[in-house]
Amino acid sequence: MAISFIRVDDRMIHGQTVTRWSLEYPCTGLIAVNDAAAKNPVLKQAYKSASDKKTFVWGVQEFLDKSAKVLASKDQYFLITKNPVDMKKILVDGNFDPQGVKTVIIGPCNDRPGATKLGNNQSITQEEAEALEAIMQKGYEVEFALIKEAAIGNWKKFRGQFGFN
Repeated sequence: MAISFIRVDDRMIHGQTVTRWSLEYPCTGLIAVNDAAAKNPVLKQAYKSASDKKTFVWGVQEFLDKSAKVLASKDQYFLITKNPVDMKKILVDGNFDPQGVKTVIIGPCNDRPGATKLGNNQSITQEEAEALEAIMQKGYEVEFALIKEAAIGNWKKFRGQFGFN
């Protein structure tokens, strides 16, 4: 299995992601997908140096272009996007199949104007809610958890707040 863990985290790569989650989901590398970070050499280097794991920082299309190679890899990667919309572009629009990984963990999503607060440091906009709904409709479980022990629930618990039945 090339993808061992799927996460949305507005910080993308930081110690908690790698250290805490890799205890439960083994990984030899990280793939951070964000168009702005992929185009910014300083940001790209900062993400690459945030962990001792093999790290790639790609834009959405670059990830989709390389996805077959990722799936064929013997390495195990965390797939991380900065927001739910980019994850939808990969899993739903790009029809990427992470071969058996059917849970998307939603980590920190900062409070912002127009966002609905679901839990501590977990706020989403209507556009992000629509992306999460599409991900769930594609067959994924969507769980909100900064860390596993502090999970606040599944998307099904919150979707009514955004107009989904």
